[in-house]
Amino acid sequence: MSARLSDVAQKVGVSEATVSRVLNDKPGVSQATRDAVLTALDILGYERPTKLRGDRSKLVGLVLPELVNPIFPAFAEVVGGALAQQRYTPVLCTRSAGGITEQEYVELLLGQQVSGVIFIGGLFSEAQANHEHYDRLASVGLPVVLINAAVKTIAFPRVSCDDKIASSQALTHLKELGHERIGILLGPQDHIPSQLKLEGAIQWAERSNHPIDLVVHSQYSIEAGQASTAKLLADGATGIMCASDMLALGAIRAVKKANLRVPSDISVVGYDDSSLMNSTEPPLTTVRQPIEPIGRAAVEILSRMIEGQTIEVEELLFEPELVVRGSTAGASIDPKVSIL
Repeated sequence: MSARLSDVAQKVGVSEATVSRVLNDKPGVSQATRDAVLTALDILGYERPTKLRGDRSKLVGLVLPELVNPIFPAFAEVVGGALAQQRYTPVLCTRSAGGITEQEYVELLLGQQVSGVIFIGGLFSEAQANHEHYDRLASVGLPVVLINAAVKTIAFPRVSCDDKIASSQALTHLKELGHERIGILLGPQDHIPSQLKLEGAIQWAERSNHPIDLVVHSQYSIEAGQASTAKLLADGATGIMCASDMLALGAIRAVKKANLRVPSDISVVGYDDSSLMNSTEPPLTTVRQPIEPIGRAAVEILSRMIEGQTIEVEELLFEPELVVRGSTAGASIDPKVSIL
C-alpha cells in the first residue's frame, strides 16, 4: 500500500496523504487533484478501490506515436481539452523506442475499462504494420476514432486533413513562383498519408501539365529529411514540397550544407504548421492542418459512439490552408549545387 501511495504521489506531484484521502474518498481534495490521482492510479496499473471504479467509465485512451514532432502534442492538447469539456479524462499513451508498444497500450486500456480510444497517427496509417490490435478493439465493440488517414481494412470512423489537396496547394504555390524542377519529399512508402499526397501530386501534374519526376521517400525526422533531400538537390530541384515540417527542416539543412540558400536558391514548403514554424530561419512556408476542428470533430464523434449512437464508418475530411512565409521565393536560374 505504501509503495502505491508513493508512486502515485510522485506521479501527480502531491503528498501521500492527499493520495490516501482520494483513495478513501475523503473530502478536502479538489476535483482536479482527485481526477489526476485516479488517472495516475490507472496509468501505473494499480487497482482502484471498489467504490471508485465507476469513474473509469469516464476514461478515454489517447494514443500518440511520439511527442518529438510538435504536431502530436498540439493535437493532444486540443483533443484532451475537448474531452475534458465532455467530462472525460484522457489517458495519454505515447510510443517510444524500446518502450510500450501500441498493441500493449491497447491491452492496458482495455484492462482499465476505458469508454473509448482516439488514435492520433499510429500503426493504422502504415500498410505493412501489424493491425491485429485494431481487430481486437472492434471485436469488443469499443468506440474508436482515428485521426489521420488509415488503411482501408480498418473499419473505424476517421477524421483527417485532405492530403491530396495539401499536395495541390503546395505544388501550385511553387509553380506560380516559377519553379519547373519541383522535388517531392515524402514519408515511408507504406505510409497512407504519404501515398495520398503522392496521388494528389500526380493528379495535380495531370491537370497542370507539369511533370512530377523527382520523388523520394524518407523516415519522418529532420536527419532523414536532410539525407533524402541531397538526392533532390543533385537532380536539380529548385523547389521542394515536404510531407511534414520536420522533413522540411531537414531539407533546409541539406540546402545550407550544399552551400545554397533558402529561399533565394531553393524554396521549401512543409506540411502541418506545427509549433514555432513561424520562428525558424527562414520562417517556414507550410500547409497548415486545421488541428482545432479536426480534434474537436474526433471527440464529438467518439462521444456520440459512447452514448450508443450509430456512426457511419467513413472519413471526415478537412481542407488544409497554405501559409506563405519566408522559405519560398521566385525560382533561381540554375543554382550551383554542391553536395558536401
